[in-house]
Amino acid sequence: MSTQTQTPAPAATPAAPRKIDWGAVLMEGRALIGLIVIMAVFTVLSPNFLQPDNLLLMTRHVAMNALLALGMLLVILRGGIDLSVGSIVGLSGVMAGYLLKGAHVPFTDITAFPPVWVVVIVSLAVGALIGWINGILVTRFNVAPFIATLGMLYVARGIALLMTDGVPITEELRGSDKLGNTGFIDVLASYPLGIPMPVWVMVVFAIAASVLLTRTPFGRWLYAMGGNLRAANLSGVPTKKVETWIYVLSGICAAVVGVLLTADLPAATPRAGESYELNAIAAVVIGGAALSGGRGTVRGTMIGAFLVGFLVDGLVLVGVSVFWQQIIKGAVIILAVALDQLQQSLQSRAAVRRAAQASLSARAASAPAK
Repeated sequence: MSTQTQTPAPAATPAAPRKIDWGAVLMEGRALIGLIVIMAVFTVLSPNFLQPDNLLLMTRHVAMNALLALGMLLVILRGGIDLSVGSIVGLSGVMAGYLLKGAHVPFTDITAFPPVWVVVIVSLAVGALIGWINGILVTRFNVAPFIATLGMLYVARGIALLMTDGVPITEELRGSDKLGNTGFIDVLASYPLGIPMPVWVMVVFAIAASVLLTRTPFGRWLYAMGGNLRAANLSGVPTKKVETWIYVLSGICAAVVGVLLTADLPAATPRAGESYELNAIAAVVIGGAALSGGRGTVRGTMIGAFLVGFLVDGLVLVGVSVFWQQIIKGAVIILAVALDQLQQSLQSRAAVRRAAQASLSARAASAPAK
């Protein structure tokens, strides 16, 4: 009977503790750090900044931009841009006001007064339609996103002005009990549990966007398209369909803002939403998304929206001129993009170092022992 001597396995070498790269941590968390700094500065400059009523008011303002930014994030993740969202805000709000005051049925003497739920659905459908047109122009006709959405910016704004003759709709937005179209302002401008309705809508949309991007094939496809469109195509990703849908979703987000803004004012003005697209882009970029696509998160975008909103409202609170506000906001955006480029450079260098170390380790392991 033969016996075999088993050689005990060598003890595993304990892994060296991983060092925390605090520089990388600070770079990745720059938006949150910036938000904390802004809140600290304005708290010192104005004792009313952190008052509950003021925080609630600022958060309501932030909610509007955050909703736009969530739709913009989807487009930017692909490497596109949507300049039409501000005009969609105005047009969807005008559509809501037009339906509430009574819509004339073409070729008849009938004036229709649809219920509020129909008003909301039609207004959102207007935003979805414009987003779909943007998507078709980009995917089917190969129009650059900047040009396609810039054109729709003017088209949507022009339609809103034509529908109202340039005059805001301020009457009959509350509806009438006899007509059965009440509740628009009472519901959409309400304060459930003491929190403004736009804030609740922002929270719901943020959760939905986070699930969409992190837990569904659509989200994985979108990140893949932003990273490498050709590779995504070769992998079987329905790139044209996904790209069309992101513009539709961006249009819906803008239409939601238009409806909420109309109820909040309360007035349906064709000029509503002017330059809103710039604040949305700023929030996404400050939140760490790459304009080239493939990188960005809902969390970062929300932090960016709060940073932009608190910065603007804080400057107003301390009495800074509106002209200086524009300069400061522009400087913040430039700084955010510069830091983003620095972060990418640092990450590239770190990746090169890791690859070099791995290559040296592989060579040392394969070298014959002397």
